[in-house]
Amino acid sequence: MFKPSDMPRLGKRMPAPNFSLPDLSGKKVSLYEFRGKVVLLNIWATWCAPCVEEMPSMEILHQKLKGEDFTILAVSIDESGAEAVIPFMKQHKLSFTALIDTKGSVKSLYRTTGVPESFIIDREGLTVEKVIGARDWASPEMVGYFRNLIQRN
Repeated sequence: MFKPSDMPRLGKRMPAPNFSLPDLSGKKVSLYEFRGKVVLLNIWATWCAPCVEEMPSMEILHQKLKGEDFTILAVSIDESGAEAVIPFMKQHKLSFTALIDTKGSVKSLYRTTGVPESFIIDREGLTVEKVIGARDWASPEMVGYFRNLIQRN
């Protein structure tokens, strides 16, 4: 079982690069809008089996931390954009924020090599962790990790 202590440490916390992408309604959303909140930035695609596997646990985490200074930004790199993502989100009953990145700009900005890759960003906008591969985001250890991060800043 994956534990937060298994996550690779980035060493020095670096500012998370800002980006602006459309959400499922077409409204532009910027990472900087979430300053003051802990952000789980997840880069994924509907065709990626490990991405699909971790989505239910992300929804549980989202529900458990609702009302706290926390948000999930799930950046889809699907080339067909909202056309693929909207039905996927509905089918899997996902209510966290999904953003559309058909050009892969965030993937380039964050220098990812595949999907899923996730970045944990603290309330100051600094990248604390990089997570490669799918995780059980709803495990008690992960929920505790995020709660500690929310309270620490």
